[in-house]
Amino acid sequence: MSELCYYGDPVLRKTAAPVSVFDDGLRALVEKMVEALRNANGVGLAAPQVGVSSRVAVIDTEYGEAPPYVLVNPEIVSASDETVTEDEGCLSLPGISLDVKRPAQVSVRAQNEKGEEYTIENASGLLAKALQHEIDHLNGILFIDHVSAVQRGLLRGKLKKISAGEFD
Repeated sequence: MSELCYYGDPVLRKTAAPVSVFDDGLRALVEKMVEALRNANGVGLAAPQVGVSSRVAVIDTEYGEAPPYVLVNPEIVSASDETVTEDEGCLSLPGISLDVKRPAQVSVRAQNEKGEEYTIENASGLLAKALQHEIDHLNGILFIDHVSAVQRGLLRGKLKKISAGEFD
């Protein structure tokens, strides 16, 4: 399961199912996701990226220096009108980075792996970007969906290679 799914895998385009059982299986999934995230030197990882269509994501903006955020059934409860355009990449689309426009701040409500609800208030910077990116994954949305058709067209060759498994 720590094997990543790449662009072209249908699981990345599905809306992930809500989690209703908070058990050892969920905790094992979270553990494997954190391990896969750290092995890939990433900031965030959603369950669909490891082939599991469940509303679970992990975010580690401190690169292992602090416990990662575990987000089960996350939802954005507010977003600022102010936007920022920043470079984004994705472990499921290796070798591609694009400028993506997103709200500058978001507040997110989620549960942890024990089912306890919590809220991240007014996240900004890298955390805000990661929260939005991973929640998009849970809704079957990829960061390339936020750019123009012209920009996506310019990536067509790279995207075909990734979906064919041709990348480093």
